[in-house]
Amino acid sequence: MSARTLRLIGWRLIQVVPVIVLATFAVFGLLQLVPGDPAAVIAGETATAERIAQIREMLGLDLPLWQQYLHWLGGAVRGDLSTSLITGLPVIDEVLRRLPNTLLIVFLALILAISIAVPLGILAATHVEGKVDRLVTSIASLGVAVPNFWVGMILVGFFALSLGWFPTTGAASLFEDPGAALRHAALPAIALASSGIAEITRQLRSSLIEVLSSQYVRTLHAKGLSQGAILWKHGLKNVSLTLLTVIGLVFNRTLGATVAIEAVFAIPGTGSLVVTSATNKDFPVVQGVVFVLVLIVIFCNLVIDILYSILDPRMNKK
Repeated sequence: MSARTLRLIGWRLIQVVPVIVLATFAVFGLLQLVPGDPAAVIAGETATAERIAQIREMLGLDLPLWQQYLHWLGGAVRGDLSTSLITGLPVIDEVLRRLPNTLLIVFLALILAISIAVPLGILAATHVEGKVDRLVTSIASLGVAVPNFWVGMILVGFFALSLGWFPTTGAASLFEDPGAALRHAALPAIALASSGIAEITRQLRSSLIEVLSSQYVRTLHAKGLSQGAILWKHGLKNVSLTLLTVIGLVFNRTLGATVAIEAVFAIPGTGSLVVTSATNKDFPVVQGVVFVLVLIVIFCNLVIDILYSILDPRMNKK
């Protein structure tokens, strides 16, 4: 790894600090706007005002908001994401227990999206205005328009309930039973991949058409290079940065879209954990999940920046 790449990594790590702080602060502030009192939820409907006040004091909810936030942020820096207001268990344990289920369907969806979208984008770009191009463009437009959760419900109804090929709900551990884990994750991953396939296909098609119609490519044609050689050696190389950018964006969107998909398939992942915790006013769990997901997104962006410097040597000269 070059010194330039190491400097890039160091600079990006410095830049992510304010991003993490702003993201956690925004989530903390928005959670305060949610109606209801966590202490009242814990105490129960028949609790007295004195009991609720006692619970608020015990949990530190009577402190000013800025003190609550700084106390939580200080713990997060040390790896302590506080404890659940409902269960009393460490938040980090609950997040790490559910995170593999979420990451499995996200990465499967990303692999599916790339594997399907790249060939479709190439087909469309090399058959501009033809039947293949119109078909691919129509499929991509449909993928953008149709919500992931609707695709998920259709998949459940047909492949799980009617045909019985896949489980309808739940998840399995990839480390304990890989086969069962993949069967449980298949339909959610396909549902998540639908919008990613559409987005990557559209962007790759547009970028590749622009490259293949450039003066540079016409010169290569004049020199006698075949269409296949131009496409694979020059066309895809020139759109690699654009493709990498789109893949990074699709990953981030897919990670966010798991909330709806996990609800459809009843998957015990971080998305369903956020929904349940927000409903129960369990704010430390919500903040912990968001904090971990923000770190994952930042790590993804860092990997993309490193790949930029590898794919485009000109960045190392800046």
